[in-house]
Amino acid sequence: MEEVDVEPAVTNIPAASSGTHLGFAWGPGDILVYETLYKCHSFITSRLEFPGTGSGDIHEVRKDEDIYSPILRKLFNESHHIFVGLQTIREDLPSKNKKPQFVSISKNYRSVIRACMEELQQVLQKWQCNMETRYVSILLAIELIWNLCEVLFIDAAPAGSLLLHLLDWVRLHKADVDEKAREVLQSESPAEHRDYWDVVGAAYVLQGRLEEARQMLVKQATLQPAARKMYKQMDTLLSKMPFYNPGGTQTLTEFDVKWRHWHEEVDRCLQDNSFASNKHLELICKILVGDEDTLLEHKDLLSTWYHFLVTRLLFCHPTVKPTELHYYAQSCLTMFLDSRSVPEPLDSILLAAFEFDIHQVIKDCSIALNNWWFVAHLTDLLDHCKLLQSHNLHFGSNLREFLLLEYASGLFTHHSLWQLAVDYFDHCPEFGRVYLELQIERVPLDTERKALKVLRICEQRQMSEQVRSICKIMAMRALRNNRLGSALSWSIRAKDAAFATLISERFLQDYCARGTFSDLDLIDNLGPAMLLSDRLTFLGKYREFHKLYGEKRFREASKLLLSLMTAKIAPRSFWMTLLTDALPLLEQKEVSHHIVRYAVYGLLLSNIKKTSKYSYLRSCNQRIFGFFSGKNNIKDVLII
Repeated sequence: MEEVDVEPAVTNIPAASSGTHLGFAWGPGDILVYETLYKCHSFITSRLEFPGTGSGDIHEVRKDEDIYSPILRKLFNESHHIFVGLQTIREDLPSKNKKPQFVSISKNYRSVIRACMEELQQVLQKWQCNMETRYVSILLAIELIWNLCEVLFIDAAPAGSLLLHLLDWVRLHKADVDEKAREVLQSESPAEHRDYWDVVGAAYVLQGRLEEARQMLVKQATLQPAARKMYKQMDTLLSKMPFYNPGGTQTLTEFDVKWRHWHEEVDRCLQDNSFASNKHLELICKILVGDEDTLLEHKDLLSTWYHFLVTRLLFCHPTVKPTELHYYAQSCLTMFLDSRSVPEPLDSILLAAFEFDIHQVIKDCSIALNNWWFVAHLTDLLDHCKLLQSHNLHFGSNLREFLLLEYASGLFTHHSLWQLAVDYFDHCPEFGRVYLELQIERVPLDTERKALKVLRICEQRQMSEQVRSICKIMAMRALRNNRLGSALSWSIRAKDAAFATLISERFLQDYCARGTFSDLDLIDNLGPAMLLSDRLTFLGKYREFHKLYGEKRFREASKLLLSLMTAKIAPRSFWMTLLTDALPLLEQKEVSHHIVRYAVYGLLLSNIKKTSKYSYLRSCNQRIFGFFSGKNNIKDVLII
């Protein structure tokens, strides 16, 4: 069923001057907001906040500012490799065979999140920074949500195993218990530490870490020999509590019967006042029996409603089914929060997950989180698990592709992360190519090295228009900087005959002015590229003539010069240079003079009336035209 889009919230901006109107300009990854001269009684914009100080200010509003954090860039780079690996999983494999791979990939994503979070925490230990603190809280929430989605959707744990996974989930995200336990154990007398009972009686037991609780109780029992029997009884209750073993031979029904017998035994101990003389042990007994009032009295130790939920399930409903979770989650949220409290966005996201509403989870995360990284990668993984096929967007793309396109578009605004975005576009079959073509043109070509990277990406994807555009831009830039070799190289790569002709003429002009060629390596190795234009062909062949002449291969040089004279591909300004080049060849014995004479004769006959070098030709008369069958005067040539 198609979901109706909700109108975005409208936010007034009090920072702008009264009576002014806001203008804006869209960029690829941000908006420029400014005050205009237009008068307006009210001004609004959607979800924009900035500290305006005057009518001359221009404010940059970034939609994806997190990509500029150096530490978070590690998150983007590492997750990119995981994403690319996920796309290689064969679609034709049965879902049962792919499930372990998907779970493993999900854990890889979470390990990258945690590594990034730990690095941020190390930074915070050195420098207290509000930005890093905010990033830590965001990453904590992201990992919490992702882990829950992994348990409920990707691993899809059944009844029995489900509670074990939820216990691991809570333990992983309630790390302050271990910190407090270390503090107690490292003290001189752990059993007398002021936090001893908070660690043992509440924290360990509330998380189902009963073995650790038993080890701690031993320390207290040694200090109270008179109560040793009572401690022994509590130790027995803790040791007998059954936990479901998914890999064992015991069925879920057998486990449920065993658990109920244990629960009844704990309840009898409570009714018999077996621990009435020790308030701490009695508290533990009430927790084991799942007394809701006792659990709610220790909100400070539980700290969150979802910790309360898992503890309640552990001691009251250990065989809870996935389909029953939403009922317990909603009731725990209602009981845990004060009647006047409003659920936080994180609460709503977790509640939607417990209700198995995947699309609501993604939607709420898209609104609550300040970047597309989380929803893009989670949605991609869920889509590979075949959990999102029923959800398409009204404008043609599916949810996975829409989020990947948004995330990749944000990456393209960064000076180095844009390269990662290319792979995301590659794996968006419907609109990815179109987005890539539009975004690649916006990459600033600051250096030739960067231009070559962009060009290689375009060439690999047969993006011929973009290839030509990039090459033309770089060729023009090189020409403006008088780097003729680079300009010619780019024009050849663009297969731009007109521009190659222009640059070839510049090479020839430089030769006429300086008497030497620049960038000889490029000209010497043009190869088939010289056929791109007549002028480029002439440049390459003329350079080849000079090489032959320099190697004293006069016969071959004269034949090549003859072909250049008769092919009519030389620029008019270069005719006199060709005639001058012929003079030394006429003096070489091994050269067939009639060939050269014929070439010079033909060149003069067709072009001399068009030249303004008549006086120069007259000065060359005695050296050149003496070879023409007795016609020793230039006028004779003209008459012929």
